[in-house]
Amino acid sequence: MKTILVTGGSGWLGSAVVRRLLERGDRVVSADIGINPGLAALARSNDGLINEVADLGEWSQVMRLFDKHPIDAVVHTAAIVGVLQCADIPAKALRVNVEGMVNLLEAMRFHGVKRVIHVSTEETYGDFLSESITEDHVQKPTSIYGLTKLAAEHYGDVYSRDHGLECIHVRTCWVYGPNLPRPRMPQTYVDAALRGERLHHRSGGDLAVDQVYIEDTVTGLLLALDKEEHRFRAYNVATGEAPTLSQVAALVAAEVPGADLQIDAGPYSHGDRIPTARKGALDISRARAELGYEPAFPIGKGIALMVRISREARGN
Repeated sequence: MKTILVTGGSGWLGSAVVRRLLERGDRVVSADIGINPGLAALARSNDGLINEVADLGEWSQVMRLFDKHPIDAVVHTAAIVGVLQCADIPAKALRVNVEGMVNLLEAMRFHGVKRVIHVSTEETYGDFLSESITEDHVQKPTSIYGLTKLAAEHYGDVYSRDHGLECIHVRTCWVYGPNLPRPRMPQTYVDAALRGERLHHRSGGDLAVDQVYIEDTVTGLLLALDKEEHRFRAYNVATGEAPTLSQVAALVAAEVPGADLQIDAGPYSHGDRIPTARKGALDISRARAELGYEPAFPIGKGIALMVRISREARGN
């Protein structure tokens, strides 16, 4: 039985990683700035889970995690996530996404822990130069979020080269699923549809972007964690397809009869104020060939499941 540290373990993606690791029999140390009620309850019923409160921005707290627990590997999900969120709090984004990464790598170096799976993002690429891009696409981010995650990637690469660590970057793209914790599509589409509210965006419908269901993201992360030897430092983990936002809205409407969703043609801006980078699909050929990754949730299936779970949670 391995002991896996999951940073950001009480977060939306982190808690999904924690649960999947426990299901397969791993021992998990979940570290976050707070403990969500679901994981607190899970720890009471499953002695394979230990919840720890720790701020990755505090060196002493990170070191204490490794002093206290015999960590075998790390899945690093902790971050300030999102273009809008990082733009609003750039100093905190730098502290969490970059300084937190450095503190984690230093603690691993001191304690002889070699492998970390780093959750990265398509935002590190900046503007896509083609409709589908591989991991070798130039990384020229246009957002503060992308800048911080690219810096974290570079730190991981340097520590891998100079200190014998193995930092593997899994680049995701617009991860979605039930209870997405920020007001971004398709969560906003699903919420409006289930509330019977009209949602009309006057622009953004033309944006074509890969969107990956949360469970597929977790699958990709664990495949990277488990691979014995890696020939590559980075993998795209998404679907390999890029539906437009108007197409996604139509999928939601098809699952909720009577839904009034309209996403007009035009460019998309985060929060109606920060233009998005040019997007497209992430080529997942490397993840397929090297990890055996295959997305189980194409966009139609993922949206249908998201609507069903959200409807059941709302009682309608």
